[in-house]
Amino acid sequence: MALVLSPTIAELLRELAGDRDIEEFIIDIVTERLDPPRKVEVYLRLSEDYLKAADELYNKGDLVQAGEKYWGAIAALLNAIAELRGWDHYSHRDYDVIIGRLYKETKDKSILTNFRMAEGLHANFYHNFMDREEFEVHREAVFELIGKLREFLKNLNKT
Repeated sequence: MALVLSPTIAELLRELAGDRDIEEFIIDIVTERLDPPRKVEVYLRLSEDYLKAADELYNKGDLVQAGEKYWGAIAALLNAIAELRGWDHYSHRDYDVIIGRLYKETKDKSILTNFRMAEGLHANFYHNFMDREEFEVHREAVFELIGKLREFLKNLNKT
């Protein structure tokens, strides 16, 4: 779905979002109005949407955009976990804190390293420095992290 905004509104959104992605900024505004269980549901759906879009872009060879969508899938899962735990999840720093907490709970070093690999894809969106071979390594790490975050969410929902 495409949404057409007036130039004035688009400019205002860019200004208010600052250095954040405008879509993420809008999601934050919208989810403020939702109760916590609904927020978690929205974040989980967004993660799936981002992952699907990432795979489509990857298959088309658009690695820069695909990497950013993979990052979005990770961020949405972290938002869901943080929402369930009552943790802040409004900035990139918050994601670092969440990952650190998950590592301390699980002692799984791959959570830290795979998150850093996901950050590499996010940085590549801005700087386009990765070749396909390097992108593949980062992408595999993202899939592993997504699996672990999903498992963590599943276990959270059981409690």
